[in-house]
Amino acid sequence: MRMPRITIYDRYIFTQVLIATFVAILLFTIVWIAPEMLLNTIKRTLAGEYGVKTAILILFFELPKILGKAFPVGLLLGTLFTFDKLSKDSELTIFRAVGLSFSRIIAPVVVLSLIVTYLCYFTGDKLIPYAAYKMGKIKGYAQSTQFIYTQKDKSGHPTEAVIVSKSRIRNLYNVIVLDFSSEVYSDVHQLSNIYYAKTGLIQDDKWLLNDIVQYKISNDGIFTNIGKFKEMSVLDSESAKNAYTLMAYSTKKEREINNTDLHNYIKLLKKEGMDEEYRYMLNKYLQRFFHPFVCILLAIMGCLLGFSKPREQRLIGFTIAIGCIFVYYITLPFFDLLAEKGVLPPLITAIFPPLAFTAAIIAFYKSKDL
Repeated sequence: MRMPRITIYDRYIFTQVLIATFVAILLFTIVWIAPEMLLNTIKRTLAGEYGVKTAILILFFELPKILGKAFPVGLLLGTLFTFDKLSKDSELTIFRAVGLSFSRIIAPVVVLSLIVTYLCYFTGDKLIPYAAYKMGKIKGYAQSTQFIYTQKDKSGHPTEAVIVSKSRIRNLYNVIVLDFSSEVYSDVHQLSNIYYAKTGLIQDDKWLLNDIVQYKISNDGIFTNIGKFKEMSVLDSESAKNAYTLMAYSTKKEREINNTDLHNYIKLLKKEGMDEEYRYMLNKYLQRFFHPFVCILLAIMGCLLGFSKPREQRLIGFTIAIGCIFVYYITLPFFDLLAEKGVLPPLITAIFPPLAFTAAIIAFYKSKDL
């Protein structure tokens, strides 16, 4: 099986698009980071909150988050600029005259877009979560968490609810445990005990609470006895582990979790019956795969928009490109909401933008009569 032969044309187009894409990504990054992020970092450095080294590291670890958005934009603008210039210089006309088809002309661009697609995927899966972790270490904080975890039986009735008013890493503060009785009414679940603990510690196989006050409740909902004791454990081994995972991820954005951990977290959400969070996270997880694929589609779109007549206004193609990028990023939260509320399945909300770009490519291809 013979490998395709790389010609002078392939190297020429690949190099031109690569340079233009790199410049577009660089400009996008500067524009994104300059207004607020850079200003806030400079202010905190001058105020003495950050040292110069810390400020540089903070800006450095902000880059992966920006690059995740910059790769598709840069590729679109890079291909558009390159092919628009080739078109204005009549080079594309020459390429067509010597018998090169449209698919052969854009072949080097597709190869470059595959490389950028992998970089975009790798950035979302590895670099952004790692940068978020390092940012937390640099700033030296552990987020305080409020959390509620409810255990249920096979029929879906709650058996125990743990309410955490405050937590830092594995330390718990002001914990309330609701112990449900076996009596179940149509509109309410009967409580048998309420426990209040000043502190607690999350262990691998249980949650250990300290300094507990117990309120014994009768079937009539009246306190019958108040007791105190030093220590008690709640949640079994699996529930303790699941509850800690849910609490730890509840303060994180999905981009701060790598693909493997996010996949496991989604399975846990489904198991625990947290439907809205499950649909939202599944939608974001699927976007991790479809978003990089958009790089290929935008590269082809940039080529199509760059094909123009010698006297055709260059502004038209760039306006359409900027409009497509704006619509793409501005509608992503809308599709996230549709998935979260169950209006559309997560697969549909995640795949719709690439399908829309594919339809736009077909429309542009027909309108260019290539």
